[in-house]
Amino acid sequence: MTNKPGLTYADAGVDIDAGNNLVERIKPAAKRTTRPGTMSGLGGFGALFDLKGAGYTDPILVAATDGVGTKLRIAIDTGNVDTVGIDLVAMCVNDLVCQGAEPLFFLDYFATGKLNVDEATRIIEGIAQGCADSGCALIGGETAEMPGMYHKGDFDLAGFAVGAMERGADLPAGVAEGDVLLGLASNGVHSNGYSFVRKVVELSGLSWSDQAPFADGTLGEALLAPTRLYVKQALAAVRAGGVHALAHITGGGLTENLPRVLPEGMGAHIDLSSWTLPPVFRWLAETANMQEAELLKTFNSGIGMIVVVAAERADALEALLEQQGETVSVLGHVEAGQGVRYSGALL
Repeated sequence: MTNKPGLTYADAGVDIDAGNNLVERIKPAAKRTTRPGTMSGLGGFGALFDLKGAGYTDPILVAATDGVGTKLRIAIDTGNVDTVGIDLVAMCVNDLVCQGAEPLFFLDYFATGKLNVDEATRIIEGIAQGCADSGCALIGGETAEMPGMYHKGDFDLAGFAVGAMERGADLPAGVAEGDVLLGLASNGVHSNGYSFVRKVVELSGLSWSDQAPFADGTLGEALLAPTRLYVKQALAAVRAGGVHALAHITGGGLTENLPRVLPEGMGAHIDLSSWTLPPVFRWLAETANMQEAELLKTFNSGIGMIVVVAAERADALEALLEQQGETVSVLGHVEAGQGVRYSGALL
């Protein structure tokens, strides 16, 4: 043995004390997401949830996982990290509700090369906000500090959501020819297509701090508008009756996502003149000389969720969704065929 000081984990770039500090900092945010069924707080080896306490008698569990994609690059480069946690939650819980499930709890994975407690707290508080707004509990997660794995200042996020529904209540179910397609407005690009977005920004010669050509504020701020959460609104419509399917419009756009909830032998007709293309998509399309077909299979193009409803319930459900704060467009209908048939023009 020598008197030379021994090597510590901190010397290798991992600060356990910082990780513990982060857990303490985010406990109040997680506590705000508590809902019926929550049994434990942060800090244990696992998180407990009581399905009976949540009100279920014969539940089927539904799970979803997702990330935020290269939208994180903009958040990292601009330092605007407060809403990417909302994106993370939305990408998971908006998928869950398409199965007819109520999101119950959420876990996050946050990985970085060097933990910045203040920045991580802002990110996880965004996650907690997304959970609170969608009615699910943030009951656990993992913070991984991995020196040498990430460039300085970089981080990555992944989310895991679990929901439930009573047996026999799963969607899609009962989709039929003549069903009406109700489109719920998006809040911008959401969290898909950002590799393309970043390429377009590069082509434009603009920087993140420049005035956005299509909105108030900087380009970075405008493109970081958080993904909309459709959970409570969609569940209200499902519980009112007449909803046959829900399609979350993510990667693949309208062209690829709507057919996922249509039965074999069924397609859809969408009138592109039934809503107005938001300015961000017009700017992207014009800057990139993008064809309409490419736009429709790359981005949500202004429609973040499609609700497929029985024709006789369409008016009532449209009114209910508007009461829930949604901007609703009657897009078209289900028809015999395959895929999505478009009419009218968006660009």
